[in-house]
Amino acid sequence: MTDEVDQLIDARGRRCPIPTLLLRRAIERAHPGERLRLIADDPIARIDVPHFAAEIGLEIVSVIAGERDIEFILRLP
Repeated sequence: MTDEVDQLIDARGRRCPIPTLLLRRAIERAHPGERLRLIADDPIARIDVPHFAAEIGLEIVSVIAGERDIEFILRLP
């Protein structure tokens, strides 16, 4: 698997629901099959992002949870 992504959404310092809203905006600009990387530091993003992804059919390729940040790699259908 490659670490290349088509868009980076850096939502660190932003409280939910802002990370999910930024992700939604990025999806509006994206094309099918593109990969998005979302980095957030709000603990609620650990719940909100997977829930949002499931609602709209985004594939969660990977999740890396650090001490402060969580990083999601998502792929558009």
